[in-house]
Amino acid sequence: MVGQEGGGLSGRCPSTSERAASRRVVAAFLTSAAGGMGFAVTYSLGGNTRWEGVCLAVAFAGLAVGLAVWGRRLVPVGGYVEEHEGFAPTPAEQAMSAAVLTAPDSPVRRRGLLAALGLALTALGAAALFPLRSLLPFPGARPVQDLKDTPWRPGVRLVDADGRPLRPRDVPADTVVGIFPEGHLDAGDGPAFAVRLDPARFSRPPSGGHLDGLVVYSLLCTHAGCPVRLYLKGAAGVLCPCHQSSFDLLADARPVAGPAARALPGLPIEVGPDGFLRATGDFTAPPGAGFWSRP
Repeated sequence: MVGQEGGGLSGRCPSTSERAASRRVVAAFLTSAAGGMGFAVTYSLGGNTRWEGVCLAVAFAGLAVGLAVWGRRLVPVGGYVEEHEGFAPTPAEQAMSAAVLTAPDSPVRRRGLLAALGLALTALGAAALFPLRSLLPFPGARPVQDLKDTPWRPGVRLVDADGRPLRPRDVPADTVVGIFPEGHLDAGDGPAFAVRLDPARFSRPPSGGHLDGLVVYSLLCTHAGCPVRLYLKGAAGVLCPCHQSSFDLLADARPVAGPAARALPGLPIEVGPDGFLRATGDFTAPPGAGFWSRP
């Protein structure tokens, strides 16, 4: 004898709780799709790791919640009692199970749920294709040259952190002054520092030249790209606080201690007609840590 607990026959109308669960599943899948599309848009606009992570978290969380609610609230879990001996289902049981699983109003056949799931998976799949752009060659792409080039160009004025142009007198003796390329305060490879030293103490001529002892070097350590913020006044050197690399500014910013193997790149400068300091070109070498074609 076969009985049924809690309904589940073909042709019955979905209960209020099932309708509510269906709406939650659709909402979760649509949220997942929105997260996937958000990742694709963020990546295509230049990328922001923080927002890309948020979008991926939303996409996968929505997919997980939707599948969990679907499986827990909508997929039939049985409810049939078999009172006779044996394990083989009777034809009546087989017909009943097939009717529940294949009926038009069955939770596993509802078109809205399947469409929402398909949209979520499609959005995630499309989002996964966007990072391939970083791995494939594209016409006009210059990854190595892009790492070598910075915003410094001939005629670009040297400004402080507030964007104020600097004159030679704004750099006192034995004092490090942080500088940036005008109009590019947020450029990661643009920060530099200026310091005025005694030209008679130079053991190596500065690679970027000097203006009466005023020299400019990249602020980024050549080991791992940390800012070399600590000035050693007595030794006329700078120290990287991350891994203790030290650079001798009297010897063209050559490394004298720590893991750094390359000197800090110099920046050639001049005084423009308006009296402000200007660059006459880019750094003498790529700033910061090495990359695949530059150890």
